[in-house]
Amino acid sequence: MNTLPVEQFRKFKNDITRFLMAYKFALDAFETKIDILTEEFQLFHDYNPIEHTKSRLKSPESILKKLYKKGLDISLPSIKANITDIAGIRITCSFIADIYRISDMLQNQSDLKIIEIEDYISHPKQNGYRSLHMLIEIPIYMSDRQENVCVEVQIRTIAMDFWASLEHKIYYKYNRTVPPTLLQELKEASDSAAALDRKMERLHNEISEVKDAQAEDWGEDLKQISISNQQFQLPEALLRLLSDRPNGV
Repeated sequence: MNTLPVEQFRKFKNDITRFLMAYKFALDAFETKIDILTEEFQLFHDYNPIEHTKSRLKSPESILKKLYKKGLDISLPSIKANITDIAGIRITCSFIADIYRISDMLQNQSDLKIIEIEDYISHPKQNGYRSLHMLIEIPIYMSDRQENVCVEVQIRTIAMDFWASLEHKIYYKYNRTVPPTLLQELKEASDSAAALDRKMERLHNEISEVKDAQAEDWGEDLKQISISNQQFQLPEALLRLLSDRPNGV
């Protein structure tokens, strides 16, 4: 029996597995970064701007369809050079300001390279789509090498995410041939969602101002710290040391 075809197939399977594994590891590393930011916000801020995240890895079939659609060469180097959304993560936020806040934090991380930013919030798509897209390159350390892998990041509010999900379902149902009247209603729904985002953010800011004005000394609560659900009591000697320092310096 000629084993050459089998060996060729085994090599191809290993190559594509290793190729996609790098993108999976990139998602893992990026999600770890988001988890760290989430925990930091829970410890030091009044609320966490990151509501939830969702990641996905394109299947080999989806990648192949995109290559055919673009008329590109079918090879792993061609895929890496031309298909930038193999690994994707969506971050859903509470308010519009949070989107740019998270974007700034990601841009300030020295190991991330920002390849591209597309702001569909300041400049929505014609159909009403709103979101902030970032193409980010993240280093992945394998057993024998380092790879720089692209991850597509979408950051949007809950209202934007709800609208995008509905729009996707409608396009899928009508096989991308949506009646004009429905397209107009979708656009109007997008405008309503944007108005709701602005109103909820204004209310949030007003509530925060009232809360700050009513802030009190929490006494015993300030003598404790909580890390990863563990409570730590600050020693009295440390508290005395801090109180003896001028202006808490």
